[in-house]
Amino acid sequence: MKIGFIGLGTMGGPAAMNLIKAGHQLSVCDLKRENGDIHITAGATWADTPAQATDGADVVFTMVFGPKQIEQVMRGGNGVLSAIGPGQVWIDMTTNQPALARELAAEVRAKGGDPVDAPVTGAVDGARSGNMAQFAGGNADTVERLRPIMELMGDVYYMGDNGSGCVTKLASNQLWAIHAAAMGEALVMTTKSGVDLARAWDALKIGAAESWCMHHDAPSVFAGHYDPSFTLDLCQKDLDLIVGACDDAGTAAPITRAVHTQFETARQTYGGHMGELHIVKLEEESAGVSLQMDGDWTPHWEK
Repeated sequence: MKIGFIGLGTMGGPAAMNLIKAGHQLSVCDLKRENGDIHITAGATWADTPAQATDGADVVFTMVFGPKQIEQVMRGGNGVLSAIGPGQVWIDMTTNQPALARELAAEVRAKGGDPVDAPVTGAVDGARSGNMAQFAGGNADTVERLRPIMELMGDVYYMGDNGSGCVTKLASNQLWAIHAAAMGEALVMTTKSGVDLARAWDALKIGAAESWCMHHDAPSVFAGHYDPSFTLDLCQKDLDLIVGACDDAGTAAPITRAVHTQFETARQTYGGHMGELHIVKLEEESAGVSLQMDGDWTPHWEK
């Protein structure tokens, strides 16, 4: 199948490679030409613009930073909307504002295309191994038809009409942010209370306390790098979208709003370019303890 893939960043680059490895013909596009070098070496062709990546493609994937960027990729000069036509499918994997996702979907349909929003989760190791979950919103038959291709990048969960995938992704990130902040508070409390950190971590990975965050992310705290693969700027961008979704839904969401404030404090304290788990470091420094400990903490993006 001929595929256009726009956005070769931390998650998009590995995801595109999984499609190439499966034998699909890709035309790749990114703001940074060097991001596509590995894909071209593997057999992809380079597209100078989103329109060029879209031209002649059966399906076009986009995965960029956020709403502002996907709007530019779609509506800008030489954007996807200038080239997409009948029979082509657009699958957007961007963490996006649900209302904008629905607007862009309507514009794609007006050109005869078939839109799907399918934002992803699973971190860099999931993108590399083909295990990043995709939350799909759009026509159910289209999602089922393209499931074999999408599943080369990870499991696909059909959520409903256009926009449903975006809402689900925001809920997923909402829970992650809450879990990350709570993980820091719990590990700091147990450590400062005299419980051995290694034993506390083992205990808090089971039962009612178990979470993906405790399994996957705690080692980045123990190693002391706090996971630079996803920055506090990205966290705050996502949390802004999450709070906006809560506002649109008319929900109180007091825990989410408190975590949003705490992440902003971490961003102001350490800098937006620093790793996401500095939310935990904020709690460490407040309590005067360190959660760093010896161990074989291989970064997840190197696995």
